[in-house]
Amino acid sequence: MPRRIVDLSIYLENDILSDPPALAPRITYENHAQGVAGFQRLLPGLKAEDLPDGEAAAAEWVTLTTHSGTHLDAPYHFHSTMNRGERAITIDEVDLDWCFQPGVKLDFRHFPDGYVVTAADVEAELARIGHTLRPLEIVLVNTRAGSRYGHPDYVETGCGMGYEATMYLLERGVRLTGTDAWSWDAPFSHTARKYRETGDKSLIWEGHKAGRDIGYCHIEKLHNLECLPPDGFYVSCFPHKVRAASAGWTRAVAIFDDRLFAPA
Repeated sequence: MPRRIVDLSIYLENDILSDPPALAPRITYENHAQGVAGFQRLLPGLKAEDLPDGEAAAAEWVTLTTHSGTHLDAPYHFHSTMNRGERAITIDEVDLDWCFQPGVKLDFRHFPDGYVVTAADVEAELARIGHTLRPLEIVLVNTRAGSRYGHPDYVETGCGMGYEATMYLLERGVRLTGTDAWSWDAPFSHTARKYRETGDKSLIWEGHKAGRDIGYCHIEKLHNLECLPPDGFYVSCFPHKVRAASAGWTRAVAIFDDRLFAPA
């Protein structure tokens, strides 16, 4: 079977809602003609006509957070400690072996927006697809949010992974997970309503906060998960090496290749 790669990442782009407006990336584009001025600063006396077709280099200026676009969250993002008291590792300290492993897809598109997935839901889905989790497998959660990327309701769409569902995965050796939603947890608008109604503080960011007990990473804002089978692929999601940061951008992909699964 020839190698096949499926892109699981969204764009970094202007004018498409991928974050609440205050957190959205901003990209300023400089074309080849506009780049001449920069070359002239580096090469005094240079004229535009000295360059082929009067063109220098194109470039872009980007203002963003480490959580813009498809990105990998480090345990430090969730809390200052992990593994019940250890210092939480930052993105530059994440074990790269976590970031290239066999993938498993859980299909939770049928759950309503704001639903909090339970351990029983995870167990039932694994039984449905006939998969037994193995340590370090990368578990991807397909919610309804992926289908709403580029629409105004994207950030508010999809189910979220609760504390017990997250712990179910972590206790079985999973150390990296992912979702096509804006957050691993249920959208904040749904959590805010439940918190107002119940006063239950444990609802706040409960899936993320599982990292206090067992350190893990997750990818947010994945895409194309509906194109994946339940298993039989690898996930590659190496993060950008940002010093002491809570997250790093990643070009996450799924790789289908029989050679990756060949017995040693």
